[in-house]
Amino acid sequence: MLFNSFEFLVFFPLTTVLYFLLPQAWRWLLLLVASCVFYMFFVPAYILILAATIVVDYVAGIQIEKHRGNGKKAKRWLIGSIISTCIILIVFKYFNFFLDNVQGVAKLFGWNYSVSLLNIILPIGLSFHTFQSLSYVIEVYRGKQAPEKHFGIYSLYVMFYPQLVAGPIERPQNLLHQFHEEKKFNYHDVSQGLQRMLWGMFKKVVIADNLSSFIGAVYDSSESVAWYYIATAMVMFSIQIYCDFSGYSDIALGAARVMGFRLMENFRFPYLAQSISEFWSKWHMSLSTWFRDYVYIPLGGNRKGLTRAALNTLAVFGISGLWHGANWTFVVWGVMHGAFVIFSNRMNIRYEAKWWVISATVFTFGLVTCAWVFFRADNFAIASNMFEGLFTLRTQVGFLPSAFVPFTPMVIAWKVALLVMFMIADRRISKSIYYEHTPTYAQRLVLVSALLALLGLFGNWGEVGFIYFQF
Repeated sequence: MLFNSFEFLVFFPLTTVLYFLLPQAWRWLLLLVASCVFYMFFVPAYILILAATIVVDYVAGIQIEKHRGNGKKAKRWLIGSIISTCIILIVFKYFNFFLDNVQGVAKLFGWNYSVSLLNIILPIGLSFHTFQSLSYVIEVYRGKQAPEKHFGIYSLYVMFYPQLVAGPIERPQNLLHQFHEEKKFNYHDVSQGLQRMLWGMFKKVVIADNLSSFIGAVYDSSESVAWYYIATAMVMFSIQIYCDFSGYSDIALGAARVMGFRLMENFRFPYLAQSISEFWSKWHMSLSTWFRDYVYIPLGGNRKGLTRAALNTLAVFGISGLWHGANWTFVVWGVMHGAFVIFSNRMNIRYEAKWWVISATVFTFGLVTCAWVFFRADNFAIASNMFEGLFTLRTQVGFLPSAFVPFTPMVIAWKVALLVMFMIADRRISKSIYYEHTPTYAQRLVLVSALLALLGLFGNWGEVGFIYFQF
């Protein structure tokens, strides 16, 4: 079920009202059933994949605790759980990618090697709930989390609908105990949650979805469009993916907040970062900290010298790129960021002068925007066309492709104006909602009225899915 759909506009208030009407003892069951319904709106049969993961990791957590005094047995259960969970991810997400690459290598050497690809669809959000399940068994093994004995509560930890398909990737220490606590109706939680949902919806359907068609047209015609279209599309995609993903996170955190649950923050104004290292401390924070705690530090982190730290950084970002998608373009995107981070850490320059802050912020945004080209492009040919057209200042090749017919100068102008308006308003409104700077009643009324009006006038409802759902 999409957040930007009519079904969710019915589902959310109905689930929330029933949640507060039911006694505490039955609320977990309501949320679990509701989460199953939410997920089954996509491909119903794929809920069986989540069920298999849940059973394996639930049993593994209990067995790890049972064999706490026997390190070998506990470790076997940990490894078995990790392997079984990752096998599902590998089969559905990476098996065809692996076969494609094997076939490519065979062709390179002139070998006659044909393969039959699996005809399967990637379960939505598989990478997210796989990582959330892994964090549970790892934390139990480390002794930082007691195994959850209530099977229904553990299932809800994996299935909780607000963050089920695109995060944030929760740690058991933050979320599990909240399902055992009684949540009473709280006006402040409801008010803050609904405002955050509204702001997230605005980011998604007004900003992100109104930029997507122009961006798609440029990438689809990357070999022929002029450099100024390419530059505009590159900047627009940076804003689109931020509004799309942080908009989802806002709706998720807001929906949970209405019921009294607190999920971890996923974004803190990443495009105001003055370095790539700072960018990754503000962008998709639940994933960044996951890789830090479960991959980078176990590899040795920065404890074994600068060279080893650099290699660990490249490895983590390469894996992160592959986590995002089974395509070498994602790996290149990840490695680019790894190289940027290494350079940023070596330089480690920060000045308070206003001119430096602005220059560093613009430079960082430029690096991130260039790297996004590999993230957005379906293949290297498209990415190459984009950069070739940009850096050679290509003028228009022939007539505009038919895909550009809807994009008159006036249409592009209002999209840019909407974008500028958002960039001006984002920090002020987000800080008020995220950090709970309580506005006056009149300010809240103006904000809500303005957002509702913009959603009604410019909202692109139900037409564009969330970008990170594909991961």
